[in-house]
Amino acid sequence: MAVVSCPECGADVEVGDDAIVGEIIVCPECGAELEVTGLDPVAVVLAAEVEEDWGE
Repeated sequence: MAVVSCPECGADVEVGDDAIVGEIIVCPECGAELEVTGLDPVAVVLAAEVEEDWGE
């Protein structure tokens, strides 16, 4: 298991050994959704907000 810093609040976030790139994890402190972007070393970024498309 790896520990990374939340880019939103700076809290320690645990990333499991079975994590995959693109996986979404949630910061236990602020609730921000984080996307795993790398595994060696483990890296996360704030996940993109999903917006409604409405077919436009």
